[in-house]
Amino acid sequence: MPVAPPRPKGLPLNALRAFEAAARLGGFAAAAVELGVTAGAVTAHVKALEDALGAPLFERHAQGVRLTALGVRVLPAFTRAFDELGLAVQTLRVEAAPRTVHIATLPAIAQLWLSPRLPAIRAAAPEITISITAMETPPDLKRAPFDFNLFYRPTGERQGLAPDEIFPVCAPVLAERLTGLEGLVDLPCLVDSVWADDWRLWAKAAGLEAFSPRGPVFSLYALAVEEAVNGAGVLMGHGALVAAHLASGALVAPFETRLRLDRDLTLWSARPLRAGSPAARVAEWLASGG
Repeated sequence: MPVAPPRPKGLPLNALRAFEAAARLGGFAAAAVELGVTAGAVTAHVKALEDALGAPLFERHAQGVRLTALGVRVLPAFTRAFDELGLAVQTLRVEAAPRTVHIATLPAIAQLWLSPRLPAIRAAAPEITISITAMETPPDLKRAPFDFNLFYRPTGERQGLAPDEIFPVCAPVLAERLTGLEGLVDLPCLVDSVWADDWRLWAKAAGLEAFSPRGPVFSLYALAVEEAVNGAGVLMGHGALVAAHLASGALVAPFETRLRLDRDLTLWSARPLRAGSPAARVAEWLASGG
C-alpha cells in the first residue's frame, strides 16, 4: 500500500510577518504599532518562530533587540516578499471594489484642503465612492490598503500639488489692530503643536529675530484655523490650507512676508494608478486643481 509520510509543518505567516516588521523597524514595540497588535503578541510570535526553526533571529539586550547574523541574511528577502504580498492584496481590493477610492491623509489636509473638493468630485463622478482615513504619519502604501496618500513631503520627492508657504493670518477685526510687525507682541499667537517651529522660521524671515509667540497651543490645525476665524488670535497659516478662508474673507493676511518652506503638499501611490480607473480619475482631478 502507498506510504503517506507526514508533511513538514510550514512556518506560520503571522510569525513571519512579526519577524519581518520587528527586524525592519528595529524593535517589537514599533512592529506592534504597524501590525495593530500588542508588543507581547509580536514577542510571542517571534519566539514561536525561533522555537520552530531551532535558531535565534534576535539577540535580546536591556536596551532592546538586535538581529542575529541569520536574521540579517534573510530579512531583505522577507521584506521584498511582504511588499509584493501587500501590493497584491491592494490589487485584489481594487479589483473587488473598483469604484471605491481609499485615501490616507493628514487630518488638517483632510479637513481644510480635501473635504472642500469632495462635493465637486461627487457631482462629476457620482459612481465613485471616496473613503478617507486621517492619520498623522504617512502609511507604508506597499502594505496599507490605500490607493494613494496626501501629505507634506520634501519638495521634489513626490508629485507636488501645492507649495507649503507660511504667513500669519487672522480675522479682519483683529487685523485692524495690527499697525506693524511689532503689533504681534500684543496679540495672542495661535500655535500648532506639530508645526510649532513655523512661527520662529517666519519671524526670522520677517526680521523679527527675537520674536516668541504668546498664545494657546492646538493639537489639531483645523481647530486652530477655526479659532483664528473666531478672532482668538493670529495663526501661522499654511497657504494651501487657509486658501478657502482667505478667498471668503473669513481670514486675512496682514503682512506681506511669506516664507516658502522646502516641502509641498504631495500625492503619492505605491504603484501606478491604472489609466481611467476611479483612483486615477480622482488623483488627476486633485492634481489639476479641480
